Formats: sequence, C-alpha cells, structure tokens
Amino acid sequence: MGNFWIWVLFVFFFLQSSSFGFYLPGSYPHKHVVGDPLSVKVNSITSIDTEMPFSYYSLPFCKPQEGVKDSAENLGELLMGDRIENSPYRFKMFTNETDIFLCKTDPLSKDNFELLKRRIDEMYQVNLILDNLPAIRYTKKDGFLLRWTGFPVGVKYQDAYYVFNHLKFKVLVHKYEEANVARVMGTGDAADVFPTKVNDDVPGYMVVGFEVVPCSVLHNADAVKKSKLYDKYPNPIKCDSNVVSMPIKEGQPIVFTYEVNFDLSDIKWPSRWDAYLKMEGSKVHWFSILNSLMVITFLAGIVLVIFLRTVRRDLTRYEELDKEAQAQMNEELSGWKLVVGDVFRAPNNAGLLCIMVGNGVQILGMAVVTIFFAALGFMSPASRGTLITGMLFIYMILGVAAGYVAVRLWRTIGCGDLKGWISVAWKAACFFPGIAFLILTTLNFLLWGSHSTGAIPFSLFVILLLLWFCISVPLTLFGGYLGAKAPHIEYPVRTNQIPREIPAQKYPSWLLVLGAGTLPFGTLFIELFFIMSSIWMGRVYYVFGFLLIVLVLLVVVCAEVSLVLTYMHLCVEDWKWWWKSFFASGSVAIYIFLYSINYLVFDLRNLSGPVSATLYLGYSLFMVLAIMLATGTVGFLSSFWFVHYLFSSVKLD
Repeated sequence: MGNFWIWVLFVFFFLQSSSFGFYLPGSYPHKHVVGDPLSVKVNSITSIDTEMPFSYYSLPFCKPQEGVKDSAENLGELLMGDRIENSPYRFKMFTNETDIFLCKTDPLSKDNFELLKRRIDEMYQVNLILDNLPAIRYTKKDGFLLRWTGFPVGVKYQDAYYVFNHLKFKVLVHKYEEANVARVMGTGDAADVFPTKVNDDVPGYMVVGFEVVPCSVLHNADAVKKSKLYDKYPNPIKCDSNVVSMPIKEGQPIVFTYEVNFDLSDIKWPSRWDAYLKMEGSKVHWFSILNSLMVITFLAGIVLVIFLRTVRRDLTRYEELDKEAQAQMNEELSGWKLVVGDVFRAPNNAGLLCIMVGNGVQILGMAVVTIFFAALGFMSPASRGTLITGMLFIYMILGVAAGYVAVRLWRTIGCGDLKGWISVAWKAACFFPGIAFLILTTLNFLLWGSHSTGAIPFSLFVILLLLWFCISVPLTLFGGYLGAKAPHIEYPVRTNQIPREIPAQKYPSWLLVLGAGTLPFGTLFIELFFIMSSIWMGRVYYVFGFLLIVLVLLVVVCAEVSLVLTYMHLCVEDWKWWWKSFFASGSVAIYIFLYSINYLVFDLRNLSGPVSATLYLGYSLFMVLAIMLATGTVGFLSSFWFVHYLFSSVKLD
C-alpha cells in the first residue's frame, strides 16, 4: 500500500509540472491597477447540434492588429478541441467605455455568406475568455434565470439571418486583497522572514466575473470608412438583446462594435467559478446514492446468506452431524462440491482473459485516482484540459499494475509456468490502447474532412504514439516482469485430468449473466445523465464528490453481483465460471450503450448529420469498452477470491 501512495504523489507532481494551467481554484489571483490592459481571448466556436468545434476565425470576424496567435495549450486542450487564440477586444481595468468601433469586414462573399447562415442554423456559440473566465450570458425564461457560457453567432427570424455584431460586456471586479503569507506559511520565528504589511498605495482589482449581452445593431458601414480600431463609433449605440436589426446579406460588409462596463462585486476570488460550477439537482444526486445503497444492501444480504450457508455452517457443523444428516447435507450442497476437480480448470482463451483483466485494473485505477484528485479540487475546470491530461498520464503510469496483474494471473492459471509471460505483457500494453487508437483515428478522419478543430493534429498523433510506446509499453512490460517474479497463487484443490460434464440447464446460463448487468446499471444511470449532459450539452460537470461515491458503490455492486452469479453457477455444477464472472458485472456496458442510444434519440434530437451521429456513437463505444473492462475486472477478481476462499475453507472428501 505504501508503494501506491508513492505512485500517487509522483503522478500529482508530474501533472503539476506538465499541465500549463494547473492550479487549485482560488490560487494565484492577478492584480490589476486602474488602466491596466485586459486582453480577451477566443476559443473554438461550439454547438450541441453538431458536436464539432471550429476555429473562431473560420467565420468573418474581426482579427487583432498583431495577427492571430495561439495561446499555450496542453495535451488535454488539444484532445478536447479547444483552440484558444488572441482577439481584438481590449479593456482597461475599471475604465468604462462605450460605442467602441472594432472593424468593418470585407463585403461578404458567397462562401462566407452561406457559411454564416449554416453556422447560425446549427446554433453555434462564440466562446470568449477573460482572465481565464469564460463569458457567461444570462437569460430569463418563464421566470427562471438561465445561465449560458458563450453567445450565439446569430439568429434566424422570418427567413432572414441576423448576426450579433455588438457586444455589451460587464466585468465584475473585487478589490485586491494581499494574502498574509506569514499567517499562511507558519508562526513563530519563521514569520519574521515574510512581509506582513499590505501596500495599499496603489489599489488593485481582480476579475471575478465576465458577462456578455449580444446585440444585433444596424450600423452604417459608410459612416466608419475612415474609422480605425478602438475609435469612437460616430453615433450612440443602443443595445437591446430582444431586438435584432443587423441582417446579413451577400456582398455587404458587417460592422462590429462593443462596450464594456466595470462593476465592483462582493464575489471573492476563490468563489468566482461558483456561477459556472453551481451544483443543480443535488437532491437527485443524493437520491441516486440512496438508490445504490438499497441495491447494495439487498445484494449484501444475499452474499451474507451464501457465506453463512456454504462456509461458516459447513465448517462448524459438518463434522458434528451423524451419517444420515451428513448425507442429507451432502445432497443439499452436492452441486458446488461436485465440481471440486474442475473449478480451477483453465478457461478458454485464458490469455485474452488475463489481458482484459490487466487492462481493467489499469482503467479502474485511473478512474479512482483521477476522480479522487478532481474531488479534492486539483483538476478544476478553470484549468482547461488538466482532467484529460491527468487521466492520460495516470493511465500510462498504471501500466505497471496492468502488466503485473495480467502476468501473475497468467502464471496462476498455468500453475506457475513462466512460458509466454512476455507475450501476455506486450498484448496487455497494446490491447485497449490499440482499440482506442483505431476508434479515435477513424473518428479523426471524419473531423479532418469537416475541417473541425476537434480533429487531432498529426503532430499530436506522433506525441500520443511516442507516449504509448516510450512510456506506457515499457512500464507495462516492467509490471509484467514484476508479475513473473512474484509467486503465483496456489490452488487449494487439484484439477482432474478429465473434465466433468456439465448437466443440461433449464435456461441458458449466459442469459442470466447478461441480465445481471441491470443491477450495476441501476446504481449509476442517474449520475450517467449528468455526465452525458456535461459531455454533449456543453454543461460543466464538477460534482466529482458525488461521482467518487457512485464509483465506490458501483465497484461494490459489481463485486456482489458477480459473486452471487458465480455461486449460482457452481450450485448447478457449471464449473465454467471464469468468463461468466467477468461478464456478469461487465454486461453493465451493454445497458450503458443502450442508454447512450436512448440519449441520442430523445435528448439530442437536434443532432444534425450522419457525421455528428457517427462521432457520438464512436465516442460512446470507446467509453463503453473502458467501462466493460473496469467493471468486468471487479467482478472477476471478486469471484476468483470467493472461489479460492470457498474451496480452501470447506473440508471436502
């Protein structure tokens, strides 16, 4: 266990050095004095209708004087399709400005005109960022205040297309509060080393909110012929978000303007992300957890009865009974006792089972460590891409665990034989990453064909391949070497040379195995809705505390379900439990995939085009495969422990 925490600390420091924006929410506030320049950045434009992001400058928007420049991006941002670039919008701290001329575009060509109309039809959103805060838009509907990140490119009204060409910004600022370093770092003699006096000569401010109101204003293009960037617009601009006035027409230019207003706010720096991360439906999350606890309690009762009936009672009473009672008990329990010579017989495709279990340990370990750190706040959405980057590096490091488990299980099934362990370790390093690489490459060709920023650049492909073969594969092989050196698990009973015939069953045993996945699915389907909404509906998911609890409950349910199913199969003298124990809990992936299709049909009704649907199903298949390996591994390992414990504890003739 000590080695585990060493690995965790190593992962933490590695991520801290590798992620560009890594910080705890509330750390590193930027002090700006009055008049300091504030630069607004732009991200990819996005839509929940197509799920394909595009570059901001793919549309005829104003460009900065110094030219378009990419901001520093980490691995996670690139994989998520984020493309953060500079913009022509410039503010001065605590300086209100109105009627600022930005630019007049060239007359719209036919291609640009059609592209703008298409992006408006597909409900694309513009995403702006100020001091790492996305622009947020508030709208009222049926008396409720709704929050949106970004704003639409435009709107269609009565067969005409209108573009939002005037932006009314509202920047919330809080007076800068110098941290008392001595109080934070320590007390006593060491406190004298740190300055404790706060310099209030020059008041500073921190950005704690960034709001935008988009307007469609009919500008006079002729009136700004001689205007330059940041000049005053000749006429006062009235911004009314409920009125649209700027229709786009082929061959006509678009004039862009903006205004900015600064307001003092009571919001403190650590709370500035609350508007984005405000947890909604907490009662629903608690209901999900209580629902899971009920399922766990029910299954735990069954497991307890099994143990009392098969192990405890057998150990304490079997030898005390007379021969007639012994015969009666043998008749009751003869099912699983009769398979004593076959229960540890090597399964079909044993190598594949070892590889899948090894990959499952790796995926499950990655999920637990990542969600644990995210729940502590180390992977805040404020640091874009950190969550994906963290998952990737934790997965690679846990290749050691994958190789170790796969090879040790291989040696156990082979009764200590070392033959073929290198092949098993190598396949464990390539099985899941290879399938993932195949799926993502196929989807990437679709994104490349659509010129989407969601497409992974070729240079990133090379980086991912280098990470795979230079870090993940060697670590997995090293784990396999450790597994080969570790002692294999000794079976408590001998295996007969001739396999026992399995009696005919009233119903197919695999039918029960596939049906068992409904119980694990019942523990997570409510939380699954929130996760799907955050991925496909553009919402921020940050209730990782709830997710960690649900993950722990899911692991417990998978273990219990597989254990019960394994016992039931042994009782009917079916000794082929290896694969069935894996799929008893792993079959939850089938129901998650069916739920994904249901979500596509009923919740993503506006998803347009076969490319978008293919992307959705491809990513869903990738997610489902990972879940199957993780949950199946939990079921198999719990069943293996149960069978080993059962046949090593009970005295058999």
